[in-house]
Amino acid sequence: MRTIRYQQIADELRARLSAVGAGEVLPSEADLSTEFGVSRVTIRRALEILRDEGLVDARQGFGWYVAGEPLRQHLDELGTIEGQLERRGIKPERRVIEFDFRAAPKRVAEVLGVDQVLRVKRLNLADGQPFAVVTVWCPAELGQHLSRHDVEQRPFYEMLGVALRGATQTIGADSVDGADAKLLGVPASSPVLRCERITTDTQGRPVLMSEHVFPARRTEFVVELPTAEPSVLPTGLRLVE
Repeated sequence: MRTIRYQQIADELRARLSAVGAGEVLPSEADLSTEFGVSRVTIRRALEILRDEGLVDARQGFGWYVAGEPLRQHLDELGTIEGQLERRGIKPERRVIEFDFRAAPKRVAEVLGVDQVLRVKRLNLADGQPFAVVTVWCPAELGQHLSRHDVEQRPFYEMLGVALRGATQTIGADSVDGADAKLLGVPASSPVLRCERITTDTQGRPVLMSEHVFPARRTEFVVELPTAEPSVLPTGLRLVE
């Protein structure tokens, strides 16, 4: 039987996917069109076949990428996403990109109440694939005993030498800049989840501030909500007379 061209392309792309990690962005439709010498309509038909099989997916701002189970982080306790990944059988890894003591940026100085900080920027990976760019600031006094190797191997929570009470985490939608996009292997300006976490000691004083940038296509945050009084209205809303 005669094989339709887009089916042939789907077969070839399917064979390639076995060597590509989950969440990895595929070449653009324009690049694939040039490679195979066909129209973008034909390429899209081939990719739609693979999407129907659950092998690839597409999202605005990313284009097409290899489908896979999203990385989920539960926010009901203070801990690291690496610990949660390990419990799911996923191998986490940290690569420290920058480690230095410096003057605190204005926002960090306001939160931590100090002029000098230890700043650490790292890339987090899951089974060898990047899933987060993390920047952490702590008061220079608390971080003076730490080394680059220390922060690559262990969470800050375990090494500060102070008892912690908890943290406040704020999550918002954003687009990624060129430098972080390159680290994450995603197109510049593609959608990300940007999280700011402020960790406090038992006296309520901020001792850590961190920013986490997650590709939106790979990340889910899960929060357990306690039972509340029955209501027909979403929490925080009221009827306007």
